[in-house]
Amino acid sequence: MDVQVIECELDFICHYRLYNVILDDNEIETWVTVHPYAVSSWIKKMETENGSRLHRLIVGLDIEWRPNFNPVADRNPVATIQLCVGNSCIIYQVLHSNYIPLRLRYFLSNDDYRFVGVGIRSDVDKLWEDYDLQVSNVVDLREWAAEELNKKKLLNSGLKYLGKKIAGIEIEKPKSVTTSAWDERWLTRKQICYACLDAYISFEVGRVLSAWY
Repeated sequence: MDVQVIECELDFICHYRLYNVILDDNEIETWVTVHPYAVSSWIKKMETENGSRLHRLIVGLDIEWRPNFNPVADRNPVATIQLCVGNSCIIYQVLHSNYIPLRLRYFLSNDDYRFVGVGIRSDVDKLWEDYDLQVSNVVDLREWAAEELNKKKLLNSGLKYLGKKIAGIEIEKPKSVTTSAWDERWLTRKQICYACLDAYISFEVGRVLSAWY
């Protein structure tokens, strides 16, 4: 599939950089920010736009951190939190943020919202360890897909496979980006694309599975 990342020029002052990540015919509005205010604004925007489905809201969730190739060293802290609802994504560079907004804590701990991803329990454990962030309602897409399709082998699948199998979305996940310096203050376009699509595909797989449910 064809992927483009376009940075948008804004004619007003804001606390985020805006990108359009274009996957074939799908355009994903992506905010990249270190600012707590921008995170709160994005959440408010999502809750306003999805007011009729807040009791069953699906949110794609993923995180990134700088890999540590020393087997005896401690894991590096989570650098980014990615959230996606529909065609809107935010990449929150939490490692560089002055503080974590209370609105994000409320959002993640809302039992009505279903946070979905692959290996998501490990991700939320890291968020708790590093930032005391609690994510209340989590669903691993592998387990959900295995149950819905009655295929236990899906329990061992990755997001790339589930995206293609369930949502019909095919992407590449280059290892050079997976293992890149996610703790840098300025993310590259490749990192922005990678981080956005992980959260977006998680949302899309969850959306399709929810329609089957």
